[in-house]
Amino acid sequence: MSLGRQEVRQSDLLLSWSELPRSAGHPFYDELQAALRAADFDRFVEELCKPYYSSSPRGRRSLPPGRYFRMLLVGYFEGLDSERGIEWRCADSLSLREFLLLASRESVPDHSWLSKTRSRWPLEADDAVFTWVLTQLADHGLIKGDRIGVDASTMEAHAALRAIVRRDSGEGYREMLRRLAKESGIETPTADDLIRLDRKRRGKKLSNEDWESPTDPDARIAKMKDGRTRLGYKPEHAVDLDTGAIIAAPIHGADQGDTKTLPGTLEAAEANLEAVGQEPSPEDPAELVADKGYHSRGGLKDLQDSAWKSRISEPKPKGINRWKGDDEARRAVYNNRNRLLSESARQAFKLRAELVERAFALTLDRGGMRRTWLRGRDNIQKRYLIHISGYNLGLIMRRLTGVGTPRRWAEIKISIIWLICPFDTVKNALRSSLGSINRQFRNAVLDSHVVSLNS
Repeated sequence: MSLGRQEVRQSDLLLSWSELPRSAGHPFYDELQAALRAADFDRFVEELCKPYYSSSPRGRRSLPPGRYFRMLLVGYFEGLDSERGIEWRCADSLSLREFLLLASRESVPDHSWLSKTRSRWPLEADDAVFTWVLTQLADHGLIKGDRIGVDASTMEAHAALRAIVRRDSGEGYREMLRRLAKESGIETPTADDLIRLDRKRRGKKLSNEDWESPTDPDARIAKMKDGRTRLGYKPEHAVDLDTGAIIAAPIHGADQGDTKTLPGTLEAAEANLEAVGQEPSPEDPAELVADKGYHSRGGLKDLQDSAWKSRISEPKPKGINRWKGDDEARRAVYNNRNRLLSESARQAFKLRAELVERAFALTLDRGGMRRTWLRGRDNIQKRYLIHISGYNLGLIMRRLTGVGTPRRWAEIKISIIWLICPFDTVKNALRSSLGSINRQFRNAVLDSHVVSLNS
């Protein structure tokens, strides 16, 4: 047999269908595709998005809406934060091309097509897709609606803190420092002078009432989970504590407190539970489990005699409670305090710490949405709803196949190889890999010793 040589690649003039490269398929995406087809997902989204396209038969036909939503689902399952990364990943994988239902001569949609398609329809369309996924969860028995855990996190916005301007005059932060330097007697301030002046000046603060981002006015100045001060948003989850399904996931301003955003999240959760036939009522209320950041007299008064039975942690009082004749607030606080003493409350808080935090870890950290590359709250909300839909579809896949993500599928495959392979084979493979590591380390030590002798 002669030696094969890598020559300059030339494009083929003609290819038959049998010569085209085809994928053997990915087990996870094949099962997900089967689940979507069984639920008639494509017909649903086409009927949903039909009013936002032209009814004229003339002109170029648009790409199917189902392909748009599938690409965003790939963004969640592959942990991709940007739409450029989603486009590259889909173009690089033959199995993902099969998942997108692309023909042999069709190319992967460009990232700009994702942006144009997202701006074509309103937020209600993405919310309808999210509700459709919830109905699929309900059909598989994955929504109970008895205990709902609520918590919030932070998401970094696609806007720089250094570029903020004043709301009243439009003056930038650096321009303000230059003006203050000139007023203090420094005619041509340097960068070090501005830093020194900014560090020593009195009354230094960044308030959302005074400053805004010119590129993303909806972003707010807030402290992220890692302690940094950035422009960001506040996603808030309402999670079913019996199944782990996310019932509602609105995006709020990062400067809003938990007690202010809780009514909006509960309203969205009630609407979604009503859509799947699990709506709570004052006669049959659902348990609301939250931490002490959501505890307030006004909030507990609003929850009293409503569709929610509060189990909200109470912060340690600084002194004696003064009710000042507000009997409704006293009754609401004492009733909530009594509910915290039961064994069911301890179990609910244990589930909340496990499921709600895991939902944030999977959607924000592992799912790639801790830092968004979109601007505007509505745009981010559209992308985030489909992102959460991917998380909920992962629960259905876990019910059907035992695996919720493609990465978990690969981990199980590796563990099966460990179980199937004989012990001697695994031991020899480990011995050879450790031997190569020892040789590399020994060579590196000898090289450094030679260099020290020469010097």
